[in-house]
Amino acid sequence: MNDYKLLTLRGAELEPWLDHVAALRIRVFRDFPYLYDGSLEYEAKYLRTYVETDSAVCVLALNGDQVVGASTGLALADETEEFRRPFEQSGWNVDDIFYCAESVLLPEHRGAGFYKGFFREREAQAHALGKSISVFCAVQRPQNHPLKPADYQPLDAIWQHFGYNAEAGLLTEFSWKDVGDAEETAKPMQFYLKRLV
Repeated sequence: MNDYKLLTLRGAELEPWLDHVAALRIRVFRDFPYLYDGSLEYEAKYLRTYVETDSAVCVLALNGDQVVGASTGLALADETEEFRRPFEQSGWNVDDIFYCAESVLLPEHRGAGFYKGFFREREAQAHALGKSISVFCAVQRPQNHPLKPADYQPLDAIWQHFGYNAEAGLLTEFSWKDVGDAEETAKPMQFYLKRLV
């Protein structure tokens, strides 16, 4: 029987779990639509932000003592310029916004209610920080992408269920190396937004 639970960590509490979260990101984001060919070196550097930022939260999904999923977030003002720029250029106040950075969950543990918990815990952190808007962004791939699985289902309907909708005109780009490619390329990213009550 599965022994599922969520563990919510803030700031330095994440330190002992960094390697687990890094490995999960590499494993889950390797699949379509991200096709991310990641490295532990990059992940270690990337995840330091969450250890060193007071606004950051990381929600771990555990099956017994095994980390099977993770979800992160932080104040948008503490994110990199690539993520802040579209909001600043469009006149949004980044100090009002919480950024839900990612949710990664091993396929065999999906459907256990973790996704709901991921949003709940990150939005609780947003409320605690006094933020009125929660956002995340997702890669946009062509419908005819050669590596798109025949049974692929986009997550837009699930995101809408949790109150998040694509915000027209809020786009950015982020670069990484796709599986099978020799070089990094820029990927279009669409922001999804929810106003917190």
